[in-house]
Amino acid sequence: MSTAARPAHFDRAHTDDLIAFLSASPSPFHAVASAAERLEKAGFRRVAETDAWEAGTGGRYVVRGGALIAWYVPEGATPATPFRVVGTHTDSPNLRVKPVPDTGSAGWRQIAVEIYGGVPLNTWLDRDLGLSGRLAMRDGSTVLVQIDEALLRVPQLAIHLDRQVNDGLKLDRQRHLTPIWGIGEVSEGSLIEFVAERAGVAAADILGWDLMTHDIQPPGYLGRDKELLAGPRLDNLLSVHAGAAALASVAGEDLPYIPVLAAFDHEETGSESDTGAQGPLLGNVLERSVLARGGSPEDRARALAGTVCLSSDMGHAVHPNYSERHEPGHQPLPNGGPILKVNVNNRYATDALGRAVFATACEKAGVPWQTFVSNNAMPCGTTIGPITAARLGITTVDCGIAALSMHSARELCGAEDPHHLANAIRAFLQG
Repeated sequence: MSTAARPAHFDRAHTDDLIAFLSASPSPFHAVASAAERLEKAGFRRVAETDAWEAGTGGRYVVRGGALIAWYVPEGATPATPFRVVGTHTDSPNLRVKPVPDTGSAGWRQIAVEIYGGVPLNTWLDRDLGLSGRLAMRDGSTVLVQIDEALLRVPQLAIHLDRQVNDGLKLDRQRHLTPIWGIGEVSEGSLIEFVAERAGVAAADILGWDLMTHDIQPPGYLGRDKELLAGPRLDNLLSVHAGAAALASVAGEDLPYIPVLAAFDHEETGSESDTGAQGPLLGNVLERSVLARGGSPEDRARALAGTVCLSSDMGHAVHPNYSERHEPGHQPLPNGGPILKVNVNNRYATDALGRAVFATACEKAGVPWQTFVSNNAMPCGTTIGPITAARLGITTVDCGIAALSMHSARELCGAEDPHHLANAIRAFLQG
């Protein structure tokens, strides 16, 4: 563990920008747009997968749905120049709108939802929810929509009608999680008509949608000294934001590697999609980058042999009310710096070589770091790290930020740690 001292006065500019990023990114599609906006300000330009890619230096990025791959080719890069990849994901557990959304019961108008990912169901009760996502239009285009209004609510049953609720809340995923949004008769098509109006499009032109709920309470600082950050989607937009900031900051530098940001979708449901880490998107982009610089399959193999991936995802801080659930010798705390995530059964991809790369980056950046290992009696989560390592055959190390309430509608971490992570990623990309 690093012994680097914490700064006497923490500059909150990075965390302030993270708060703005979270607020502007209620869905994976919005997160991609927000990250792309920051990269374009640093000189990156979007390229289409259907176009031929040109050789040359500079920053480029590809967008596919809720995923983004961005990279910067420095001066002097050869076809066999290795990559430094930061792997993240854009999706978070939530409630997503079903294909036939308008429903109701007992005189209430409701919206049918499906549960996405590993959701602690109780955290979505009695919250004012908005809607966001994308609309697929008749002309083949997509339109982003973000409705930050108190539109929906999943009401909890009053304690008078469930006297044993404090002995254990049991929620039926089908019957008890349907949000209300009004009173009256169910009217088929009313939700999409409402969304179309807010998006400024004709409902008749909407042929498909990926819509989801989000808590409209904004993220913000918490605690007496404002040393904590509370907000939605910290897992894993905090890492997407840190990766985009780090990549933008190294653009233009004389680098020995080609820095890459890979922000995947669908990590929370197993990554098995065309925009997930199990899909071919990252591998295709890296290969096409090599070929655009005049490379061969041999050059691609050489480049990947020297490539390292830093898989950045949120991790667990020790919980003061449940400390027995944690490994006694490894208890990360907020504002203690990024955490190295280790699991010998390959739920995380970190090995000794990866640890050395991570430690070197943190030391170079002058940030503290910690280690996370699961309690042997508790199951361990996983990340895109092992998937990326296996799919591309590259050295991969798992890291993240220590947090409480992971997968909740609102999560909690140290306010200093986002900046620590961004600085560590920057140093990793610089090599």
